[in-house]
Amino acid sequence: MRISAALLAVTLATASSLAVRAEEKSKADFSQSELKAKSDYCKTCHGLQGQGFRGSYPMPRLAGQQPEYLVNQLKAFIERRRNNPVMFNVAHVLTPHMEKAMAEQFNHLDPKPLDGASKENLTEGKKIYLEGIPKSDVPACASCHGDDAKGRDAFPRLAGQLHDYVYNKLTNWDKERGQDKNNPDNSAIMQPIAHSLTDAQIRTVAAYLSTIE
Repeated sequence: MRISAALLAVTLATASSLAVRAEEKSKADFSQSELKAKSDYCKTCHGLQGQGFRGSYPMPRLAGQQPEYLVNQLKAFIERRRNNPVMFNVAHVLTPHMEKAMAEQFNHLDPKPLDGASKENLTEGKKIYLEGIPKSDVPACASCHGDDAKGRDAFPRLAGQLHDYVYNKLTNWDKERGQDKNNPDNSAIMQPIAHSLTDAQIRTVAAYLSTIE
């Protein structure tokens, strides 16, 4: 009985220790001031409300973005599956806890979209977004990104995104995305779609998306 009691005591102590470690591991490994500093740093490029910024190069809107998508893209930058030297330098110093916390912060922001796109063919852009282009094997964008273009889970929000940013991404897809063919993510489904859209079609869809709040 003494041996059994001793073993029981050791087992309980071990279980308790593992539970404490698991709890500690699940806790944030940063302070709120550190989170604010990191978020404020992001806002120097992406806008004070995460609305995006149009300077010499369009910086994407992060406000309202799906947290899972943001975390996935930070990992893609770190693993160089997505090519962007600036974002690699920003992302590779972040811990998983910090990535998740920042993604949640930006998800809760809801500023008005930036303007600037042509309003001439918004109806066509909306039609392509909602219905696709069957003759070109382009599916409806809404089938993944939602009718409201706010995305879900790993599929990104497109509503309110800068039109010139969307245009640049779709017309330069192969130069930035899917850089590790042996380790693709769900964005791989966009590669043939981007190739099947004409320049004019990309512009109209991008313009339409930029108007959605």
